[in-house]
Amino acid sequence: MDKKNALRAGAVTAGTTLMMLLMTSPALALTRDDGDDPGPGLSIGETLGLYVFLPIALFLAIAGLVMLLDKSDKPQKQA
Repeated sequence: MDKKNALRAGAVTAGTTLMMLLMTSPALALTRDDGDDPGPGLSIGETLGLYVFLPIALFLAIAGLVMLLDKSDKPQKQA
């Protein structure tokens, strides 16, 4: 009984994924819209800084502030 349910779920998932891929048309992304004014592209360094290093730096800054401003005086339990 479990095998039939797994096969059915796999078939539904595969069918849904296939339909989604067929319904999307990336060729329409090349068509310019009225009023479309894209800016200059980002360099590799700017892209890495914006999408890799900046989120890591923000995460570390927030984690550091949380650890620094932690007011709990309770000793931690050892497992």
